[in-house]
Amino acid sequence: MSFMGKKESSPISPLKKRRASWSELWVNHHHLLSSSPLDLASKFHPPIAKSKTLLPDSSKTDLTLLLPDLTLLSIIERVPKSHRKNLSLVCKRWQRLHGRLVRSVRVSDWNFLASGRLISRFPNLDNVDLVSGCLISPPNSGGCPNLRRLVVTNTSELGLLNVAEACSRLQELELHKCCDSVLLGIGAFENLQILRLVGNVDGLFNSLVSDIGLMILAQGCKRLVKLELFGCQGGFDGVKEIAECCQMLEELTVCDHKMESGWLGGLRYCENLKTLKLVSCKKIDEDPGLGECLSSCCPALERLHLEKCQLRDKNTVKALFKMCEAAREIVIQDCWGLDNDVFSLAMAFGRVKLLYLEGCSLLTTSGLESVILHWHELEHLKVVSCKNIKDSEISPLLSALFSDLVELQWRPDTRSHLCSSLTGAGIGKKGGKFFKKT
Repeated sequence: MSFMGKKESSPISPLKKRRASWSELWVNHHHLLSSSPLDLASKFHPPIAKSKTLLPDSSKTDLTLLLPDLTLLSIIERVPKSHRKNLSLVCKRWQRLHGRLVRSVRVSDWNFLASGRLISRFPNLDNVDLVSGCLISPPNSGGCPNLRRLVVTNTSELGLLNVAEACSRLQELELHKCCDSVLLGIGAFENLQILRLVGNVDGLFNSLVSDIGLMILAQGCKRLVKLELFGCQGGFDGVKEIAECCQMLEELTVCDHKMESGWLGGLRYCENLKTLKLVSCKKIDEDPGLGECLSSCCPALERLHLEKCQLRDKNTVKALFKMCEAAREIVIQDCWGLDNDVFSLAMAFGRVKLLYLEGCSLLTTSGLESVILHWHELEHLKVVSCKNIKDSEISPLLSALFSDLVELQWRPDTRSHLCSSLTGAGIGKKGGKFFKKT
């Protein structure tokens, strides 16, 4: 007797599934159209678990990345300079933006400057204070083409030639511990307009800049506009050469000079000089020469500035004032020996519009009045810290002159000015309430 067992059920193949009818497809289609977008999103895109990578912690996110460079740069620019270095340590981007704000640096190695690494970090750099020995290593091809100002200590002729090659647009140069041989390379600077030479500095270094150096300077820098000579030697020949060759020179400063007698006579050839400034000159000129020779000097001069100079020699002061008789602005600050007799020589100035006196302790009110009453074009008067000029000695004529001035700064006696400012403050009353008698 045979019998058949129960047939085992086999899985249904996908090909054998019953196809949905057209009616079912139509119903499913309308069901999808009636569903909301959120339901559809949850149906086809199930929610994903939150992760730290997709939703980062806001406390660890750099929100400054949302700001463009110009906006962030304007923010950093408003931060005090003393704190900007700390901002440059935040990240590479902030360091790069901080470098765009730096205009002046102080370095001690010319190789680092010439390599281009300094300029790549500070692209807007225009002022470098280089404290270095001799600059003898040749610069790389990149150089510093945008550099405008450079301060160098103890360089050489070859060093200046290298600087001129690397910094083709340099306009202002300051040389410390300078001598005649160094100036042999000064002519390589084609665009140099401002030059400051520091030769001899008492107690620091002793370098010689003589007539030879001044002549080399005159032949090499014919486009100079401003020249400053500190502790330089020389004389009439060197100053005359500068006056004749540097026709564009407008401002000359001579500080603590070691010039030979008669050097002032060389200034008579400066036809376009507008400003003459003498600072810390123990002797302006021991023998300035005849006044007739200096009477036609500096026809374009507008400003005469005397600061911390010895004015005891009347012949020298007379020659100087006669030479600068066309000046419109006179500044005498902390000069020794300026008494009434010496100041009376200032009547040689006939077109003064501004007079500034400070620290002239020997000058009196009558001495000031006797001169400025002859200046009919005077508009600005400033008198500061001249203790012998008293308010009580002002005459009616001087008072009338004050009323016609455009600007008046009158603080001759600092002690009386201090007392008037402390009126009502209770200061200076022998202890006040703390030491009252019981």
